[in-house]
Amino acid sequence: MSQEQSPQVVVQPVTPFAQNCSLIWDPATGHGAVIDPGGDVDTIVAAIDAKNVAVEKILITHGHVDHAGGAAELAERLGVPIEGPAREDAFLIDDIAQHGQQYGFPACRSFTPGRWLEDGDTVTVGSLHFEVRHCPGHTPGHVVFFHRPSMLAFVGDVLFAGSIGRTDFPRGDHAALIHSITTRLWPMGDDVTFVPGHGPASTFGEERQSNPFVGDRAVKNQR
Repeated sequence: MSQEQSPQVVVQPVTPFAQNCSLIWDPATGHGAVIDPGGDVDTIVAAIDAKNVAVEKILITHGHVDHAGGAAELAERLGVPIEGPAREDAFLIDDIAQHGQQYGFPACRSFTPGRWLEDGDTVTVGSLHFEVRHCPGHTPGHVVFFHRPSMLAFVGDVLFAGSIGRTDFPRGDHAALIHSITTRLWPMGDDVTFVPGHGPASTFGEERQSNPFVGDRAVKNQR
């Protein structure tokens, strides 16, 4: 896998929450995936068409409506399967239509992924291989996708530039989130660039230095 090219990435903010939907593809094959299509499906399809990507699957980091609300419609329109998140988020996906009404997202539909993901799994996109890491805390079934050859991670709402995911939603767990970040993300390496679910990209090294919630100094003071 060390010979793999780096994935091409277009980040398209969608929904009123400006959620980072990522279109990724393998430059060697032109095959790609959509990560976290929360809504605005027409906008996502336009981005796919603009880059002429042959999307072969949809990847979901977690079951919150702003990340998964458009997955059923997009999968149906493209005729592709959905992979992820972990099964522990099934309760969120089952209620996604209700959550969509609550937040003003039109026409959200529940779905059953073709594949629930677990820690240590691998997902393929064209000839690219992404490691799956289960990172509970923001939600119990949250997963992260890591492309080791290019040191690039898609972390959903686990970690942000200068912040961390909320844990005041149903089955959120602050201690579990801190544990996920420090034991599942940091060992990937300081040089990893990550695309969060909202806001700008950053690196794990930068967050370890300066993040007020989970930087090395902050974690040390919490012990």
